[in-house]
Amino acid sequence: MLVRFPIIVQFLRFGLVGTAGFVMDSAVLLAMLALGLGPYAGRVASYLAAASLTFALNRAWTFRSAAQAPVARQWGQFVALNLLGFAANYGTYAAALAASPLVAAHPVLGVAAGSIAGMFINFALSRRFVFRPAASSEQAARMKNW
Repeated sequence: MLVRFPIIVQFLRFGLVGTAGFVMDSAVLLAMLALGLGPYAGRVASYLAAASLTFALNRAWTFRSAAQAPVARQWGQFVALNLLGFAANYGTYAAALAASPLVAAHPVLGVAAGSIAGMFINFALSRRFVFRPAASSEQAARMKNW
């Protein structure tokens, strides 16, 4: 059934990769807090670590059939385009941290809320612009003739 709807399979994989990213994000944030970095600066470091992990996993698994651009360029596109998702992610995190004593005491709850807020934006941007489907040989031939 799911084979007939590849976007659903991709989204489920993207969600699993996002879960790994959440674990990385949370672990790095907790490490940054333990090292004395504040919850806002620590979150920037943790987000970059999580974004790098999710890029690698999405490239290798979620979107493995997509056209493969050079890694550095594709990672740059991924991070740049996902800044929109990061804005939703970090904004939700910061708002929850400021508004809720529970989240202030347990910042990982804010990381979870932020991850969900940015997930849909990041999936759409990643699928459309970073990991575009590979052109079929027929499509490639038509593109050459343009």
